[in-house]
Amino acid sequence: SLSNALFWLVILLFVPAILGALQMEGLLSPLREMTTKALDILPNIVAALVIGGVGWIVATVLRNLTTNLLRSAGFDQIGNKAGLAGTVQLSGLAGLLVFIVVFVPALIAALDALRIEAISRPATEMLGMLMDAVPRIIAAGLILLITWLVGSFATRLLASLLANVGFDTLPAKLGLQHAFARTPPSTLIGRIALVFAMLFAIVEAGNQLGFARFSDMIMTFIEFAGDVLLGSVILIIGFMLANVAHEAIARASGNGTALANVARFAILGIVLAMGLRAMGIADDIVNLAFGLTLGAIAVAVALAFGLGGREAAGRLASRWVDRLCRRDPSVPPATPPSAPTDPAAPPRNDLP
Repeated sequence: SLSNALFWLVILLFVPAILGALQMEGLLSPLREMTTKALDILPNIVAALVIGGVGWIVATVLRNLTTNLLRSAGFDQIGNKAGLAGTVQLSGLAGLLVFIVVFVPALIAALDALRIEAISRPATEMLGMLMDAVPRIIAAGLILLITWLVGSFATRLLASLLANVGFDTLPAKLGLQHAFARTPPSTLIGRIALVFAMLFAIVEAGNQLGFARFSDMIMTFIEFAGDVLLGSVILIIGFMLANVAHEAIARASGNGTALANVARFAILGIVLAMGLRAMGIADDIVNLAFGLTLGAIAVAVALAFGLGGREAAGRLASRWVDRLCRRDPSVPPATPPSAPTDPAAPPRNDLP
């Protein structure tokens, strides 16, 4: 390849002399200008190739050196312990980052050496933006990596602690052991904690990279997930309280299963409304249903007391007034309410 390039270079240098000897000025002038431009740019091309070649060699050597040193130090085992896939080698990733950091400045210098504005300026600006983004990319990657390593260790420690205090026996007490047949509750709590930790790390990594919209979207999801988690905790605690109340009322009343069921469903209804309200799901529907239920109960009690128990309510009110009269002489005594008269009905002797 080099010999062919030299051959055509010699031909290019001697063609103007041949055309000059033949006195072909029409072909000689454009060829002479082209040859002059080619000879002017040739040193720049050689300098760019030398700078780029040296930068590529140095970057390759440093990449191999970094990869081998980290692999010998057991850096890949940290990733395996953290749960990374076997194909992801941290030493190779670190070597690639070193290669990019070293080779990109050399490539920028090579493009500057060409001194072709139409090519070098856009490429230089693009590579300059890339170099400005490299520290932020490295910072975001380190945030995610460190959060994953620390979070994995912390979640395993949390799961072990919950398992030792007997947290895994809680579903059996609640009658929900079938829902945790495959995954113990302690492991599930650890995974949820790891997911939230990684979500916060993703938000911070997005801020480092300048992805404000992405970070805001993740924060919205975190807030919603936190509300759902809080509502789930309220539902679980309410379910526990409903079972405890059911058992206590059933033991106290003997065969009072109906009363115990009423208490259970009442507690579950209140807790369900509280859980849905904490989750932020259908607030208007929950408020409307709860208000309508309480209103219906109040109207039912008022109708039952006002229509069905009108006479008993009158007698009770008369007793209250008589007691008040005995305490305060200035208040006139109340007359008992008279029942509707029926000529065919026998006389009543149950009025006070």
